[in-house]
Amino acid sequence: MSNVQRDVPRWFASALACPVEVGQVDVAGAQIRYRAWGPTGSPGIVLVHGGAAHSRWWDHVAPMLATGRRVVALDLSGHGDSDSREHYGLEQWAEEALAVAKPAGISGPPVFVGHSMGGMVSYVAAQLFGEDLAGVQLIDSPIRAQTPEEEAARQQRAFGPKKVYPSKADALAHFRFVPPQESAVPAVRDHVAETSMRGVEGGWSWKFDPAFFARSGSDRLVAAEPRCRIAYFRAENGIVDEEMMKTIRARFGPTALVTDIPDAGHHVMIDQPLALVVGIRTVLASWDAEDSVTGMPD
Repeated sequence: MSNVQRDVPRWFASALACPVEVGQVDVAGAQIRYRAWGPTGSPGIVLVHGGAAHSRWWDHVAPMLATGRRVVALDLSGHGDSDSREHYGLEQWAEEALAVAKPAGISGPPVFVGHSMGGMVSYVAAQLFGEDLAGVQLIDSPIRAQTPEEEAARQQRAFGPKKVYPSKADALAHFRFVPPQESAVPAVRDHVAETSMRGVEGGWSWKFDPAFFARSGSDRLVAAEPRCRIAYFRAENGIVDEEMMKTIRARFGPTALVTDIPDAGHHVMIDQPLALVVGIRTVLASWDAEDSVTGMPD
């Protein structure tokens, strides 16, 4: 067996071999692309990626959440294969995430699971239309004005003007996580890197619009007690320290579920994907049990 084959975990290969459907929805004049797994017409989850990321960061996670559920990962506008806009904002992205749920096959109120900037989008969604959601789960999200990616871009430490590389190999050699993260499952890291670029005139470039870094914020980021259930996963080695977590925790209300994922960097799905899956599944099971007692409709 080759080294490359040994580096690919069985669970990863199985996840990528699962059937996936692709589609698109028009949201306020932009085509928003998505990927979907699991039985259509079922309760489901919308996975919301972070800044400068895209739906395929979830390819190895989504199938493991799709037993009896419809799982949808979208490309926010300005990211992945979705259209660009003249202006970006958290509230517009929140509307996009909700807009794809039903057309993509989710029945009833979806659960949003958002990482980093996607957690900010999900938190804003909980404030905007919490009654239309079954809950939100946030992953190492600062819930503040800027994410690490945006800070790096504005300080010109990363994400400068969009570059075109002469070859795919050259582009791959320049791929970096922001914030930096050395720990990663190699197969996951390679898959994310390879799906983060596209062929363009003159070579290869990244699948995001740099203009998204100038996105508008939302007053709802500082609001307390979202209008739906909430859970939060802090990465032990991520960007949210214990003091920041206390501030964030105070906004959630007394019934929120909050826990740490041990030995995880900010990009939890890259270095601790199985622990993340267990966490998300556990919260979903807890909420399902709560619904069965209260008689909450699907």
